[in-house]
Amino acid sequence: MSTQAKFSPRNFHPQAEAALADPVLRQNFRGAMDYLRTKRREAFADPAEEAAVRDAAEQIRQRCLSHLPALLEQLEARCQENGIQVHWAQTPDEANTIIYEIAKRHQVQTIVKGKSMVSEEVGFNHAMAAHGIHCLESDMGEYIVQLDGDAPSHIIMPAIHKNIQEVSDTFAEHLDGFTPTHDVDALIQTGRRALREQFRRADMGLSGVNFAVAETGTLCLVENEGNGRMCTTIPRVHVAITGIEKVVASLSDVPPLYSALTRSATGQAITTYFNLISGPRRPGELDGPDEVHLVLLDNGRSQAYQDPALRQTLQCIRCGACMNHCPVYTRIGGHAYGTVYPGPIGKIISPHLLGLENTQHLITASSLCGACGEVCPVRIPIPDLLQRLRREAKHPAAPGHLPLAGQGKAAKPIERVLMRGFAVLATHPRLYHTFTAIIARFQRLIPKHLGPWTRCRQVPKPAPKSLNTLLRQQRKE
Repeated sequence: MSTQAKFSPRNFHPQAEAALADPVLRQNFRGAMDYLRTKRREAFADPAEEAAVRDAAEQIRQRCLSHLPALLEQLEARCQENGIQVHWAQTPDEANTIIYEIAKRHQVQTIVKGKSMVSEEVGFNHAMAAHGIHCLESDMGEYIVQLDGDAPSHIIMPAIHKNIQEVSDTFAEHLDGFTPTHDVDALIQTGRRALREQFRRADMGLSGVNFAVAETGTLCLVENEGNGRMCTTIPRVHVAITGIEKVVASLSDVPPLYSALTRSATGQAITTYFNLISGPRRPGELDGPDEVHLVLLDNGRSQAYQDPALRQTLQCIRCGACMNHCPVYTRIGGHAYGTVYPGPIGKIISPHLLGLENTQHLITASSLCGACGEVCPVRIPIPDLLQRLRREAKHPAAPGHLPLAGQGKAAKPIERVLMRGFAVLATHPRLYHTFTAIIARFQRLIPKHLGPWTRCRQVPKPAPKSLNTLLRQQRKE
């Protein structure tokens, strides 16, 4: 059973408690997060430049999203002109069915994958396994967690929750002839040797998309290992899958976003590989697939898009910086969230993918410290959106607004009764003063334990005299 199958956003609290009780996991994340924060800080050493990069990236994403329907139509037309076949999927099941039909038509038995969080989102590997098709992850982090039957815990570094010893143990268990080692280079070379032959044998390659350019019908892939280039050029069929929000207007929009992404994600000025794919192999070309397909997935993104405030969620370029600076994520890791997208960005996008009824605990798993918003390269106001989703989870949709999936499902009858009671007290001074006087007189009867509130807090003790009483006494004196 995979980690993703074992964990659920409905069980966030016990999962988070288990993560907090794991000293090895805490140590692994502490070291990794400190390293990534330092790299980002060094990449943005000049505050003025950082502000300029973030301003440019935010403006591009907002401009492109404001014209998203038209850009998607333009992207489809340009891709088709380039020989890329475009498919539209409303749900994960539709996306998997589309790709399976392509695989069946080509009698595919093995699919080699580059890094793709959207493929994780749709449960692609499990869906293909149900049809007898084997999917092999070629990103090193994804490969490691796949060997373990695990799931990614970070959108950029999937195996960040594992230390060197754990990776060595994984290779020793699954790879014949491996000699345990703590040498990172040796571990990477071992993984590369195991994967190299698989690229040649694979019938299909699958990748994600970082940016899809509407003007030219170009698919852009950002990577450091070369596996993305291998899986998109060696197999005879290449399928790219991405969310509908990844489209940009023109190639000139890509460099500013690329700079913001790489520096925010890994602290690099530029990644090792940047791939631009504009069609299948043409006559005279030495490599490339015979067919290229693009699957554009909605899966709740239209719901976020319809609301101007929630639309800001779709600005995300998947850098992971918000996770690296989040005091919650850095202590419990990604698996505790039980969702494909963990951390701050996961808290605001998962409600649209899975519904508020399934993610109501995630949107409250935040201190609202604002660190995520301060480092986001496209300036998504994550704390503001979390507060908005908290309201949506407990109240009906406002007049003139379409309800979100799971709207109001987090509302509890007892909370509603208590809040209505408090509203009556707060709007009737005599009742309020009488109530506070009674509480002050009988405070000894207040239980010592008030559920989760008193796990890390003391029971509140009402003052013997209210402020109103003290002021009245002072006036008399």
